[in-house]
Amino acid sequence: MTSPSTEYALSLLASLADAGVRDVVLSPGSRSQALALAAAEFEIAGRLSVHVRIDERSGGFLALGLAAETGVPSVVITTSGTAVANLHPAVLEAHHSGVPMIVVSADRPSEMRGIGSNQTTVQPGLFASAVGWVRDVEAPRSGPVDHEAVRTLAREAVAEALGGDSHGALGRSRGPVQLNVAFREPLSSGEQSLPAAHPAPVEVAPLVAPSALEVDVDPATLVVAGHAAGPEAEAAARALGAPLVAEVSSGARFGPHLVSSYRALLDDADFGGRVRRVVVFGHPTLSRQIPSLLTRGGVEVVVVRAAGAEAYDPGRSARVVEAVEVDRASSGVGSTDDAAHRTWVGRWVHTGRRLLEAEAESEDAADGPGADGTAEGSAGRTEAAEQAEFLRREVQLLRRPVTRRALAEALWRVSWPHDRLVLGASRLIRELDQIVPGKKIPVHANRGLAGIDGTIATATGIALASQRDDPAAGTTRVLVGDLTLLHDVGSMLLGLGETRPRLQVVVGNDGGGTIFDGLEVAATASPEAMTRVQFTPHEVDLSALAVAYGWQYVEAATRAELDQALVARYDGPVLIEVPLSR
Repeated sequence: MTSPSTEYALSLLASLADAGVRDVVLSPGSRSQALALAAAEFEIAGRLSVHVRIDERSGGFLALGLAAETGVPSVVITTSGTAVANLHPAVLEAHHSGVPMIVVSADRPSEMRGIGSNQTTVQPGLFASAVGWVRDVEAPRSGPVDHEAVRTLAREAVAEALGGDSHGALGRSRGPVQLNVAFREPLSSGEQSLPAAHPAPVEVAPLVAPSALEVDVDPATLVVAGHAAGPEAEAAARALGAPLVAEVSSGARFGPHLVSSYRALLDDADFGGRVRRVVVFGHPTLSRQIPSLLTRGGVEVVVVRAAGAEAYDPGRSARVVEAVEVDRASSGVGSTDDAAHRTWVGRWVHTGRRLLEAEAESEDAADGPGADGTAEGSAGRTEAAEQAEFLRREVQLLRRPVTRRALAEALWRVSWPHDRLVLGASRLIRELDQIVPGKKIPVHANRGLAGIDGTIATATGIALASQRDDPAAGTTRVLVGDLTLLHDVGSMLLGLGETRPRLQVVVGNDGGGTIFDGLEVAATASPEAMTRVQFTPHEVDLSALAVAYGWQYVEAATRAELDQALVARYDGPVLIEVPLSR
């Protein structure tokens, strides 16, 4: 005989699958056993993909990565008590970055709450304002399950996670929701009879009238693309005849209007000082210059609302809109291909490129012309001698240690549209943002709160989803600092039976949190105190760590070794350690 708990779990998962859910992440637990065992049956039937993690915090970020790649809400199932609280970091990131997620938390029934029962706390609303929709479901009793009520509940959860409502209308921002489901004993039964599938994916269609943006008669507009801005930002820059400042994880870092070395130009009175209007897409997080510009007097700011919970408005004075379209007719400018706009954009683009080239030449000069520090002239030398000298220098360059700039350039160079690049919150994402040229490749990062939490788990979810859904999908590379890796090292655990994705975790290891070198207090604080409480140095053997978790390991100490490691073929995930100078 099937228990009420199992009947309800089967009905709920069937309804979620019918509504479009594809991925379920779960961790083992007693109170959630009916949901977990039912999920396993749905996977056998090919109706859901199930991912098992022993650590709920890792599972939460895995669900975040799956949903970030697919755009479909992922379900994460936990047992009761602290297990639910372990999802809080991932829920916060999902809330602030607008990633759809459905938390299904198993709970004690009402008669066991408030009396000191083991593993029992107040779970509904545990995530506070980070979750805008919560339902506390009473424990199912004996008798037939109201499948229509369960179906309605599941569809409402999916719609709310997608930022809509049960009628498909756009409501709030995308993000996490919580279904808190109580279960009484018996908590499950062996009999599992799956309900028939009735696929009817929830679709949320935003009905938004875009706001008109006029083209400047006298060009003075700049388009800023922050994290997850998308290609709309690049299209708007071209339509407006405006330079494009696009952060590396914006999804808009390409096109003829893209500006390199934008920080220096924003600081320059002849460039940033001439801006009178800024149109912002996405969530800028990687520089101080952008919020400084947006809070400057005399600058009109138009913010196109991003997927996260809050509009980016550091000056609290922006005109916040849901979408924009460029209106040339009322601007008096027939085309952005006029001389004034070409000059405005051209100065930004060409000056930015020259600055980037100068920075690259400066680094090459700092590296030295050769292993012996000498530079020979080419006068009077034969063509063969010059070619031999060129090859000698190339070999010497490849033998040099890897710098942060070289690491960033190498990752960017080997990644293509069929790959995925995931950037952790460390010095390295800022290094890429400052130096890499335009390239239309998928870049992910947890920039909602810009924490180091769960980066490996998030990247694993992105890899699993992309490689399952696209036969031509390439490699997922995640670039992290050593502290970001160690903070989420438990996510390297892939249990028996779990899919092992094509994943390269590239660790720039400088032995601690050197990003804190940039803090102003570093110039005046005690070096010993700064080292212990901010830099937090360590001596972890990353090769032993990789072996312990069953990963392959490669050390890339030179530029040649790095290039070779990044393009090599591996049987499963690999940890590539790149020693960096402090």
